[in-house]
Amino acid sequence: MEYRRIGATGLKVSELCLGCMTFGRETDEAVAGKILDRYLDAGGNFLDTANVYAAGASEEILGNILGKRRNSLVLATKVRFNANVFMGKPVPPNQIGLSRGHIMSEVENSLRRMKTDYIDLYQVHSWDFETPIDETMRALDDLVRQGKVRYLGASNFTAWQLMKSLWVSDKHNYARFDCLQPQYSLISRDIEREIMPACIAEGVGVIPWSPLGGGFLTGKYRSGQRPPEDGRLTKQDLWGRLANERNYQTLEAVEQIAKERGRPISQVALAWVNQQRGVSSVIYGARTEEQNEQNLGAIGFKLEAAEIEALSAASAPAPEYPTAMQSRLPGYPRP
Repeated sequence: MEYRRIGATGLKVSELCLGCMTFGRETDEAVAGKILDRYLDAGGNFLDTANVYAAGASEEILGNILGKRRNSLVLATKVRFNANVFMGKPVPPNQIGLSRGHIMSEVENSLRRMKTDYIDLYQVHSWDFETPIDETMRALDDLVRQGKVRYLGASNFTAWQLMKSLWVSDKHNYARFDCLQPQYSLISRDIEREIMPACIAEGVGVIPWSPLGGGFLTGKYRSGQRPPEDGRLTKQDLWGRLANERNYQTLEAVEQIAKERGRPISQVALAWVNQQRGVSSVIYGARTEEQNEQNLGAIGFKLEAAEIEALSAASAPAPEYPTAMQSRLPGYPRP
């Protein structure tokens, strides 16, 4: 297992991060424990969850199965949402968002559920349009100073939102975001336009989620074949958005390299994300021990430069202004 620093910090994490969103939802505590054990045996040290995953059950399961191993691991969780939103239930106005009150309340809940007195990486789950970012960053800075949180991160931010947050932190000498958790895969490369360059320029590490494109790049699907009605892509209404010519072309390119290298499709897709500039660690999820084992097979697997180029060409997003214009200028940074 390769270890890398998160952004400009001294915090080192394994190249693969175990995403625990399935814990308490599709994966019960017994299986979650086996998945965790295997991940740790493979050298992993980075776990990611959120206060709303399985309505808090994901954090509770981690609290139950980590035990004395907790202090040797990098434990990450998130704050912003309320689980009732996803269940169609009403939410009191001050129990959601990134206000000081909600952050201070939720960090205590997360600490209690995970049976720990500190969180290594505390991330805001998305931007809050109703709370001034100054209030959010001051509250997060207080948590760092209190020792309840050691590093800060953001997820699902635009480039301007990230830069605004960093500016506020720099202006007031608050703790700043050390990493960003965005969606990133061969079929979702939007962050390359502005978000990834901003992260690289500001020393913010990138820990992508959904590196397998919501399951599109797992090897279970083939070009032109609609997934089963009870499959994840159908249930979440993702197929209509994913089934297009560019994504089919990408899938075929991944399949070709996987065949040539004798590797599962998912490992090729993971390797491509893992070798992109600016990436500190790649978050993968697993519902079963079998899925976990297949994903762990990507450890140490490197694509050749020509293979990366072929995959990048097949999945290239449409040019967009002003990046398309600037890319022709001298000095434009290349991958």
